[in-house]
Amino acid sequence: MKNAPDLSAQIAKSIRDAIVSGDLDVGDRLPSEAELSDQFNVSRSTVREALKRLAAQSLIRTQRGATGGAFVNKLRFEDAYGQQITTSALLLSMNAVDFTTACEARFALERACAPLSAQRRTADHLATMRAEITRQAQPGLTDEAFCASDVAFHRALVDGAGNPVLSYQLAGAVEAIEPLMNMITFTARSRDQIVALHQGLADALEARDTDALVTGLDTLAHYTADLGATVAAKQKTPQKGN
Repeated sequence: MKNAPDLSAQIAKSIRDAIVSGDLDVGDRLPSEAELSDQFNVSRSTVREALKRLAAQSLIRTQRGATGGAFVNKLRFEDAYGQQITTSALLLSMNAVDFTTACEARFALERACAPLSAQRRTADHLATMRAEITRQAQPGLTDEAFCASDVAFHRALVDGAGNPVLSYQLAGAVEAIEPLMNMITFTARSRDQIVALHQGLADALEARDTDALVTGLDTLAHYTADLGATVAAKQKTPQKGN
C-alpha cells in the first residue's frame, strides 16, 4: 500500500494533468476536499497535502467564504522563472557541466534573442543596461555586486526581445549559467574590458543594429571562453614550493 505522501503526489499530478489538458481551465473551481476525498478514496488530510503541492507551484489559489474553495490559477511566465533557474542550477551542479559547454550554450541562446531585441527593445530595457554599465564602472564595487550587475545587464538584453516564452527559456541561461561562469572567471577578467564590451552591446541595441549586436556577443563569448581557458591552465600549473 502506498503511503500518504505518494498518494498526495498522485492526486496533485492528476489535477495538474487536468489543468494542462484543458479539462480544468483558469478560474475553474476544483471539487471540495470532501468530494476529492471520495473521488480518490483517500483521507481529507491527503487531499489537503495534494492541494498544498499545487498551490506551491502556483497552479491553484484558495479563496475563503461562502463562494470560496480552490480555483485554477493563471500561472504567469514570471511566476515560473524561479523554478526554471533553480532547476537549471541543479542540473549544472549535479551533472558537472564543464565551463566550455556552459559558455557555448549560454551565448548560443543569447544570440538567438539578438534580432528580436534589436527590433523590440524599449527605452526601459536600454535604461536598465546603461544603469548597470554605470554601476559596473564603480571602482569600489565588490565582485559579488559586479556579478549581479552582469546578470541584470544580460537579463535586460534578453527581455528586450519582448517574448515571454524566450525570457522564460533563457532565465536559466542568464541567471544560472552566467553566475557559474562568473565564479570561474571573475579573478582573471578585466572589468574595464567587460564594461567596454557591454557599452558596445548597449550602443548596438540602441541603434537597432542586429549585426553589431551579434558581433558584440560573439566578441564577449570569445573573451569569456579565453578567460575560462586561462583559469583552467593556471589551475593545472604546479605552484612553486609545492
